[in-house]
Amino acid sequence: MKTDAGRLAAATSRKRAPNRRAWWARQIIAWHWVSAAVALAAMLLFAITGVTLNHAGSISADPVIAEATGKLPASLIGMLAPAARADAALPASVATAVRARVGVDVAGRAVEWSDSEAYVALPRPGGDAWVSIDRASGTIRAETTDRGWISYLNDLHKGRNAGAAWFWFIDVVAIACVLFSVTGLLLLQLHARRRPTTWPLVAAGVALPVLVAIFLIH
Repeated sequence: MKTDAGRLAAATSRKRAPNRRAWWARQIIAWHWVSAAVALAAMLLFAITGVTLNHAGSISADPVIAEATGKLPASLIGMLAPAARADAALPASVATAVRARVGVDVAGRAVEWSDSEAYVALPRPGGDAWVSIDRASGTIRAETTDRGWISYLNDLHKGRNAGAAWFWFIDVVAIACVLFSVTGLLLLQLHARRRPTTWPLVAAGVALPVLVAIFLIH
């Protein structure tokens, strides 16, 4: 027969098991909603742009192209000598003059130097731009292309020409999505006993993309 101490230990053990389960459930729920809050806007963006990218051929867009010309002051033309590095940026005073004359910011951007010109490529999400400066005459030519907001959002989806900040933002959102998915799976496990269709639906969700990839992708 169990002693009083043994019965007390057994009762305590039975009490602790539900308490541990409840604690883990609270942790999973907390991480689930926090990751959902962090990733909500980005998940909506990537879901919507997944559709627009998938139907890119059906969505027409007329690019808007703007051109501008100008001329550097004679005192700055002599500063167009290539620097030691092949991709060195324009001197700050030259970049300021370019922006004032053609409205394009080239400060700190890499320059392609040739014998006749300094060329600055300025790709960006949803568009493009470039600036060319004749090294002999100081003539500035610039062109900007805007392909519209759908192209802009599609490029954000791909991380195309979006810079370092967006690069790291995508990583943060990806981690939040992983947490959201894993904690969601754990929540399914916690409630699966009361919901018998849980695991058949999860299995279908896993099997469907696999079957499509194997049998329908050529």
